[in-house]
Parts: sequence; structure tokens; C-alpha cells
Amino acid sequence: MKWFLAAVALAVLAAFAYLQLHSVKTTYVNGLVPYTTLPGRDYIVEHDCYVFKFKDQNTDWPLLGARDTVPELPADVNASNVGSDFPRIRILDVIHVGDHFRLASVRRDVSRAGTRVTFEVLLSDEATRKYPRLDTYWIMDHSPESVGAAPTFLPAYAVPLRRE
Repeated sequence: MKWFLAAVALAVLAAFAYLQLHSVKTTYVNGLVPYTTLPGRDYIVEHDCYVFKFKDQNTDWPLLGARDTVPELPADVNASNVGSDFPRIRILDVIHVGDHFRLASVRRDVSRAGTRVTFEVLLSDEATRKYPRLDTYWIMDHSPESVGAAPTFLPAYAVPLRRE
């Protein structure tokens, strides 16, 4: 009986260690100083992109990107690739130049691998989209984060929509 209890205790300890090593703490940081003015801003897409998910990584929302930022994606953004079988990714939809989205929130994920800041956006034509809320990590410029500033979108992919 002692060996059984020791084995159970060891299994519980191993499960706890595994969860600690592989957990991700997600917080929405919209209220922090570098990010307070970002939510609610409108943007226009400047580059055709895929809506996709990695097969080996679980993400809260589908991701937005193109071949320039995610090498596993096909070079030409084409709706015929939606649903096709690729080794590391699943393509879910296509976003075209001229589509609009609004920055919904700023999210920070902290894990043992590091800290990632990403934007969650909401497509303006959300009623007609299967995936209206997207994670834009792969079309963002993260270099401002090194000095404590908020990341931005890569200008080749999205620019602010100017309303007059």
C-alpha cells in the first residue's frame, strides 16, 4: 500500500510540474499606459492575408498572416487554399486588401518561453464572417516592445483608417 501511495503522490507531483512548465497566463492589458488609446481604433488591410491556425499550437482565436511573416503559408493568397491540407497549418479563410477591422483588445500571454503581446481585432463585416475575431500577432511589428512601447501593425499589412 505504501508503494501505491508513493506512486500516486509522484504522479500528482509530475502533473503539477508539467502544468507549471506548460501553462500560459493570459491578461488583457487594455488599461495599461502604452495600450490605453489602442482599443477601438479602425484599420484597413493593405495586404491579402490568410486566416489560419497552427495544428500544433492551440490559440484562443484564429491567426492572421501571409507567407512573408509565416513561411508555412502558401505564397499566393487564394480562396481555393481554404480547407486544404498543409503540414503545420489549417487555412480557415482569406482577408483581402481593403477589408476593415477594429482593434478590440490588447492581450499579453506570459509563459516560460517568454511574454507575447498581441492584438485581438474584430472584422467590420463580422455578421458575414465565420471567424470575425482574429489574433494579429503575425502581422505586427514587435520591436517597440523592447523599449516599453506598444507594438504596431506592420504598415505593409494594416494602416489606420482615417475618418474625417
